[in-house]
Amino acid sequence: MVTIEEINPVKKKLSFEIPWEETKRTLDDTYRKIGKTARVKGFRQGKIPRPVLERYYREYAEEETMNALFNRFFWEALKEHDLALLSSPEVDQQGIAANKSFTFSATVEVEPTFEPAGYLGMELEKEEVAVTESDIEARLAQLQEMYSTMEEATGAAEAARGQFVVIDFQGRLDGEPLKELKADDYLLEIGSRSFIPGFEEQLMGMKNGEQKEFTLTFPADYHHRAVAGKEVLFAVTVKGIKEKKLPELNEDFVKNFEQYNSMEELRAELVKEIERQKEAQSEAEMKSAIMNRLLEMNPFPAPASLVESQIRSMLSETSWRMAMQGVNPDQAAKLIPRYRDRYKEDADRFVRGLLILKKIAAKENITVAAEEIEDRIREMAARQGQSYEAYRQTMEKEGIIGEIEIELRNKKVMDLIEAHAVVRPRKRETAAGGEVM
Repeated sequence: MVTIEEINPVKKKLSFEIPWEETKRTLDDTYRKIGKTARVKGFRQGKIPRPVLERYYREYAEEETMNALFNRFFWEALKEHDLALLSSPEVDQQGIAANKSFTFSATVEVEPTFEPAGYLGMELEKEEVAVTESDIEARLAQLQEMYSTMEEATGAAEAARGQFVVIDFQGRLDGEPLKELKADDYLLEIGSRSFIPGFEEQLMGMKNGEQKEFTLTFPADYHHRAVAGKEVLFAVTVKGIKEKKLPELNEDFVKNFEQYNSMEELRAELVKEIERQKEAQSEAEMKSAIMNRLLEMNPFPAPASLVESQIRSMLSETSWRMAMQGVNPDQAAKLIPRYRDRYKEDADRFVRGLLILKKIAAKENITVAAEEIEDRIREMAARQGQSYEAYRQTMEKEGIIGEIEIELRNKKVMDLIEAHAVVRPRKRETAAGGEVM
């Protein structure tokens, strides 16, 4: 009654032939149901002859019959052949004809069927975690930057790389001032490359109170199309020159942190923090290596509908990040489509990875208990400073409870793979002077 044609490993065409006897039986049932409620002038409800019903309700009855036959045989076929539907079926049918079998086909996208391979006995490397003196110095330098101060440059200072200038500027295109190229009391770091090429170089050597005009050509791909590739005349006034002052790393510096009483305590905590970060990085790199191996050992095309869904999710996240960074909504709307092709490969790998982990979980009977999901929700709620009830309600409303189950299941799968892997430690090459703590 059904034949299945494999178009590719994730796309199949199911063709059905329903004998006329079964089609007629379903059609008769449909007319009986219609006859109970149909209204035709000159006939009592429930007593309308079949030929009259056919005259007035034929199209509706046949449509209902075809829907009933489709829903019955299509879903039975999916269950019988263990096909996991991923997209709405593309249905092709020629309608019902008397004394003939009713035929229809449904082209569907399904999860690939395969036996997961290569996940047991992997040979892996994991980087050994070691904190070097240079790691500590780099972290202390970051803290110095955080607690740095801005001070006016002394004497007859001239703007130089690494200094900050306070400027008023106005850009003119063909003699007309542009509001997009005007600012007052703008703080700019010389050498930060935050302006178009050449702008910061023109400021070098200028003194406090000095004015200057210069012409620059904007890059051809500049986001503000009105000035892209064009020459603009800038008028700049330097209103102040500032220098960044870094605090000395001594006992006074430690007073910025209530939890530490000495540099030794601060350094000891930094060692722990860097160890945690490096351990997390090492673990992430090994998981990435595992996934690369799984993708290599289990080749199959990713279902297009799932890839498209993942791309949409990635684009949505990019749009949100742009909004948080203050990007103009109109500009963001123009930029977002450019990311589609860029995200396609990552989305494909992500989808394939999820399907492989799902297959491994099924083969190894890995499941997630309801209690584990609840514990995870409680943990997430506490991290967000919310009550369990309110946080869970939000998650239910957003429909992401299932995502937590998948996350926990996938973690169990990765733990299984690591537990059965041969893991060799790998030392990170350190630069000269990178003494291990």
